[in-house]
Amino acid sequence: MYKNIIDFAKKNENYVANLLADLVSLPSLSGKEKHVVMRIKQEMEEIGFDEVRIDGIGNIIGRIGNGPQKIAFDAHIDVVDTGNPDLWDFEPFEGRVENGKVWGRGTADQKGGMASMLLAAKIIKEFQLEQKFTLYFTGTVMEEDCDGLCWNYLINEENIRPDFVVITEPTACNIYRGHRGRMEISVSVPGLSAHGSAPERGENAIYKMAKLVREIEQLNKNLKVDKFLGKGTVVVSEIKSVSPSLCAVPDLCSIYLDRRLTWGETKESAVNEILEIAKKVKLDIEVKIPNYKESGWTGNSYSMEKYYPTWKIDKNHNIVTKAINNYKNLFTQEPKVDKWTFSTNGVTICGVHGIPCIGFGPGFEEQAHAPNEFCPVDHLWKAASFYAGLLLD
Repeated sequence: MYKNIIDFAKKNENYVANLLADLVSLPSLSGKEKHVVMRIKQEMEEIGFDEVRIDGIGNIIGRIGNGPQKIAFDAHIDVVDTGNPDLWDFEPFEGRVENGKVWGRGTADQKGGMASMLLAAKIIKEFQLEQKFTLYFTGTVMEEDCDGLCWNYLINEENIRPDFVVITEPTACNIYRGHRGRMEISVSVPGLSAHGSAPERGENAIYKMAKLVREIEQLNKNLKVDKFLGKGTVVVSEIKSVSPSLCAVPDLCSIYLDRRLTWGETKESAVNEILEIAKKVKLDIEVKIPNYKESGWTGNSYSMEKYYPTWKIDKNHNIVTKAINNYKNLFTQEPKVDKWTFSTNGVTICGVHGIPCIGFGPGFEEQAHAPNEFCPVDHLWKAASFYAGLLLD
């Protein structure tokens, strides 16, 4: 059967490449995914999904089968913007197939995963592999703005709780089993305004914040290291000040931190590190974790704290060993088992809700958010084969 899956997938190479090009030609920034959702809905209905529906914030959910084991395949279908157009050699949303690759914004991150999932659905229907399963194929929204919010909604509001989830973010067709978490932190320091001609009368909030920033730079060098996930990091990504005018001493300074969390680091530990630094440099600060709340393309909004927990599953976990066996049966070679550098919906699925995840997706992680983004065509049918093959074991 593994050979049948591979043969069928290869025969549909043009189908999946052209499907991806079609999805790319429909721009879908976070919260504006309606057109690509409708295109996916059309494809799911043509394939013959047992159920296709759209939830309250705009995620599309396709279901095949009604068996006891529940598996979800997930692809976020929103994309980041294109950035400087001068860095692109072609129209980012043209969506074209050329030289064995599909080119355009979102090919790797991560509409390629969605296209492969739909080909996998065709394979599953062709060989009737769904008998023991309830299979969810989710095209999720607003991930680029807030990782995992979409799955908080699916689990908490739609009562979809699979036994495990395959995240189809780009892995270069390797098997991934985790990644660092992250969080966003805002820190504010008060000052006292005075006329710029007599700064000694005031208390410059920027100068005060500078003490904290220097210590945060040193903190980055001494954060925890995990053998598998790597080192935690912290970056000051923004600094702002407030003053009555440009000829006045600023009375407020705030910074924004991008904090990447390795295993053993938590929201509480990261906040306490900043508070300890403030105590050391004798500063009175306010620390906040921002909350994300935006409306989806349906007009409905949903909120989530901007804390995205670290997650990993053990290399000997049953799902990892089955994924490895599936890979060897399909491709007759040993897979690479690794981790993402960036963050995925796994922060909520596994990090918050404890549902095991593995990653396997077409495209290269380095292509995410980059100009001249592409996804190799052979990755698309290989990923589809992998998703369908999982059901054989």
